[in-house]
Amino acid sequence: MSWAGGLGLFSPPTQPPLAAESRAEQHLGTLGVAAHPPPADMANKGPSFGLSRDVQAKIEKKYDDDLEERLVEWVVAQCGADVGRPERGRLGFQVWLKNGIVLGKLVNSLYPSDSKPVKIPDPPPTMVFKQMEQIAHFLKAAEDYGVVKTDMFQTVDLFEAKDMAAVQRTLMALGNLAVTKNDGHYRGDPSWFMKKAQENKRDFSESQLKQGKNVIGLQMGSNQGASQAGMTGYGRPRQIIS
Repeated sequence: MSWAGGLGLFSPPTQPPLAAESRAEQHLGTLGVAAHPPPADMANKGPSFGLSRDVQAKIEKKYDDDLEERLVEWVVAQCGADVGRPERGRLGFQVWLKNGIVLGKLVNSLYPSDSKPVKIPDPPPTMVFKQMEQIAHFLKAAEDYGVVKTDMFQTVDLFEAKDMAAVQRTLMALGNLAVTKNDGHYRGDPSWFMKKAQENKRDFSESQLKQGKNVIGLQMGSNQGASQAGMTGYGRPRQIIS
């Protein structure tokens, strides 16, 4: 602290200049960005506390171990033994599917040989964003195949094991469609899945349509011969004649 000349002006102490790295960290802090982000596998995942832990526990209870066994049998029958088999249980199933390779081979096996929708990299991807990209390719191909959006899991449901029951639901929907299409690409026991209800479209001739217009439906006022004979008006006593 010093006084500038004889003017009586206070001069604050000078600060040593910030290093380039410190200035960069300070600038990132003003933007709300961590200067040293966590590792990729921890960036979007943390421990569950309180309510979120209860919700996660309920989600995990929806996971079906028996369904897992059926889905594994189907994937192996559909893709071949080279896809291997997972360790039993939710986490083993997740690790098996996590890099997207098995999923890509599964959906490819449901398409003709000359129109495979998912490119399978060799060797399998090890980088996080490449694995997530591979899962996204599977989801796009499954949607194109006919799986509705409400039956689709989100990438994080599988990659971070957020909701493995949703992954099972998507694979069940895919299997149901494959059995329903019956186009020769399904492999395995057809009883593993249910056929979806198919549209039963009917074409009527012009004369049939005209005849239908002349039919009076019950909602148009027909009483089918019913009447109010013998009924008593509202509020009036019923007369009993002996």
